[in-house]
Amino acid sequence: MTDSLGPRLKVGVVVPATNTSAQPEMEALRPLGVTNHTARMLTQDISLEAEITSLVDSYRAATRTAVDSLLPSGPDCVVLGFSPEIYWDGPGTHAPVLEAIGAAAGGLPVTMSPDAYTAALTVHQARRIAVITPYLPVDDDAVRRYFTENGYDVVAVRGLGCGSPEKIAHVSEAELRETLREIDGPDVEAVVQTGTNVAMTRVAAEAESWLGKPVLSNNAVLYWHALRQNGIDDRFPGFGSLFSTF
Repeated sequence: MTDSLGPRLKVGVVVPATNTSAQPEMEALRPLGVTNHTARMLTQDISLEAEITSLVDSYRAATRTAVDSLLPSGPDCVVLGFSPEIYWDGPGTHAPVLEAIGAAAGGLPVTMSPDAYTAALTVHQARRIAVITPYLPVDDDAVRRYFTENGYDVVAVRGLGCGSPEKIAHVSEAELRETLREIDGPDVEAVVQTGTNVAMTRVAAEAESWLGKPVLSNNAVLYWHALRQNGIDDRFPGFGSLFSTF
């Protein structure tokens, strides 16, 4: 028998314990007949300035346990709603991490930010990007390096300067709009926002109309790619060009 509320797709979502943005944003993006089932990694709210390596290590240790807690619900796929590890260890990190999580999930399809960004930027035919991160300047360099080493021309990077993972969710929509205006320019083909605890899905969709270019928020890109990877092709307005067009 199929799940009565999720007959089309059951999405398992893994987020850090400090993340309060990914779950509500992904809930808003669900098409009819798709359900989300969220597991929280046991992570602490530590300083992003002094302890980013400790944060990444804690994510590694907590991911497997969170995935294990999802499996009894019978999800059809798993979305990893976090991304620091792929930036700090470089682009070569992604493939082994994806393979390890896939194995932990019993072979279920796994969606991570690198594949989602690649798919979104490909459909928009964008290579010159500006990137918004939640991090401090010392950590922005890792994000710039990641995209550059993957063949993108990073025109600008702007960090929001959040001091800890929990504080990332405190960034206001007004601040996001201001940052978008500051980072945009005629040589930017798309704006990419990293960090799943930044609540930017609504602002990104709105900004596409006044910037006249794709604005790719992390949670929207992840969820769009997960849907498309798993055969859900619904197109609907209100959440940006990815959901309305591709």
